[in-house]
Amino acid sequence: MESASSPVTEPRQIVIFDTTLRDGEQSPGCAMNLPEKMEVAHALDALGVDVIEAGFPIASPGDHQAVTEIAKSVRRPIICGLARCRDKDIDRAWDALQHAERPRIHVFLATSAIHREHKLGKSKEEILSQGVTGVKRARNLCPDVEYSPEDASRTEIDFLCQMVEQAIDAGATTVNIPDTVGYATPEHMAWVMTQLKNRVPNIDRAIVSVHCHNDLGLATANSLAAVQAGAGQVECTVNGIGERAGNAPLEEVVMAMRIHEQQYRTWTRIQSDLLVPTSRTVAQYSNPPQRHKPIVGKNAFAHSAGIHQDGMNKNEGTYQIMTAESVGWTEYTLPITKHSGKSGVEAHLRAANISIDPADLDPFTARVKAYAEDRGQCPSKEVDDDHLIALLADYVMERTGGPFIPGEVIRPDERKEGRKFVKFQASTGAAMEGIAENEKEGAINGFVCGLKVVWKELTGEDIEVEEPGIESHSKGGQRGSDVPLVATIKLRSNGLAVIGTGEHVDSEKSGIFAVQNAVNRLWALRTNQRASGRDGKRVE
Repeated sequence: MESASSPVTEPRQIVIFDTTLRDGEQSPGCAMNLPEKMEVAHALDALGVDVIEAGFPIASPGDHQAVTEIAKSVRRPIICGLARCRDKDIDRAWDALQHAERPRIHVFLATSAIHREHKLGKSKEEILSQGVTGVKRARNLCPDVEYSPEDASRTEIDFLCQMVEQAIDAGATTVNIPDTVGYATPEHMAWVMTQLKNRVPNIDRAIVSVHCHNDLGLATANSLAAVQAGAGQVECTVNGIGERAGNAPLEEVVMAMRIHEQQYRTWTRIQSDLLVPTSRTVAQYSNPPQRHKPIVGKNAFAHSAGIHQDGMNKNEGTYQIMTAESVGWTEYTLPITKHSGKSGVEAHLRAANISIDPADLDPFTARVKAYAEDRGQCPSKEVDDDHLIALLADYVMERTGGPFIPGEVIRPDERKEGRKFVKFQASTGAAMEGIAENEKEGAINGFVCGLKVVWKELTGEDIEVEEPGIESHSKGGQRGSDVPLVATIKLRSNGLAVIGTGEHVDSEKSGIFAVQNAVNRLWALRTNQRASGRDGKRVE
């Protein structure tokens, strides 16, 4: 916290260096072809990143071609190519980058003791010489050169300061401090940055950057600690993809600095409302983010607990530090689960223009929660809006004897006219007859055949039973003649689809009950559809 007497400094820009197309693509399952890389590059340009590391040109002909084409077509941001401190790497990088409006060659060389001894077999003196030579060669070709001492966070601080000083003297315009294996903690990263700022005499001639990996889940925290200690550039990837556990996620770093603007006194060019669309673009060609991933995960703005849903319905700030719209979601969500309360259930019904008597809200909510907890009926563990309405249809039919009309208050003492399938009677084999309240009967051999005829007579519409038809399974994998079997069936008619469930120790009867449940739900949705004047609504 700043004291009242502390001078207020102007916010400084933090350069956002995106390496989704280089380090991010190294993540298993994330290799992209040229059209995919071009799409991602243009999305990053629209997002507002300052630097796009487009690839490692010497790694493969495909990488070289991708860097070349991106350099030619993406003109606003700096286009960067990676190279080891080797002549062939640097020359190959420049060959691809020379078409860029704003090219940058990024050279790297490991400096930590474990890398010097076991990977490179070189002394400190040899590393200093090779690093300086590499930076000089790159600078002779390109005015913008970045140097990275690989595994910097595990490099002896005296040697790291010496290497950084000599790299800047050789022409590096940016010096990047990589936490290559995700070893650092925020305190350590801040200490390294402070040491460089205090001990490298020419440090003000270059931008100091940070590149953090997420092996301990600290990539975002380490990046922010570096920024607070003076770093001017953060290297990151969309969705945090990258080697092993990934890189610092761009969306997390950017939004943390934005939410805590007074603490960090920084700004970026990132258009935050494009974070989610950009995440989706990258996810098409890589590993999708986990549901609970901050900012861009499906659950990031979903509120399940009843207390949270009640707070959100009263004021979004109770349980959100940013709006869903600010990062590119259309809105926050209140998924209905076994943890939900009546506030969330009522909000979903209200959104569907359905009101319910307050006296019915508690018992109906209890039914919804029980349904969500029953893995046989609700394997997804969430009750979507269509299933919520179908559950309400069941509830209303039990309490009023008929289907409901949206926009009307449903009261237990009101009965509405309407048809309801009340009985399916099994006879020989799979034959059955369906009896409805309007006295129409169908006595057709075959479970599905009879259902289709009765529905056609009642509605004039066709009904389909989706594969695999009726399935029965025991609850919890139990066995025995007295163990209830849960049957499920999916029906579709005129753009509407429902899933019905039934339970009985006899598999045939569980199937009959499932059909009865599904038909009643489908009838209620059909009535609801026509009363509201909506076209066919798809229910999954």
